[in-house]
Amino acid sequence: MVDKVRIDKWLWAARFFKTRSIATEAIAKNHVRVGGQRIKASRLVLLGDEITIEKVPYEFCVKVLALNDQRRPAVEAQNMYEETEKSIHARETLRDRLRSDSIARVGLAGEGRPSKKQRRQIIRFQNQNDTPEKASDD
Repeated sequence: MVDKVRIDKWLWAARFFKTRSIATEAIAKNHVRVGGQRIKASRLVLLGDEITIEKVPYEFCVKVLALNDQRRPAVEAQNMYEETEKSIHARETLRDRLRSDSIARVGLAGEGRPSKKQRRQIIRFQNQNDTPEKASDD
């Protein structure tokens, strides 16, 4: 273990980002904050820091438990931080909402192009509505 680590290196080691350059880019775009403050990629991470990470569409709020400057297996990377209960609940709520939205979109879209039989039914339905109503003069 090390006693000082740059934030971009820690984010990479904790497996929030696939490469350090992507982590540095996220920091530059203000998608990563420590204690609510904007930071630079060279900032050192300390034990107990509260880090907020925005990875569209999700937002993670984690507390630093360990420092490491090497990328290790995912199980070890998960031991480097602890996500807050509020963050976990917000992500689960958002995930459920996104899942139900996608299911609704698929249900409305149908199954692609209509078949020949379905096209005939559509044409018949449209023709029913196009015929003028007969006025009955009694």
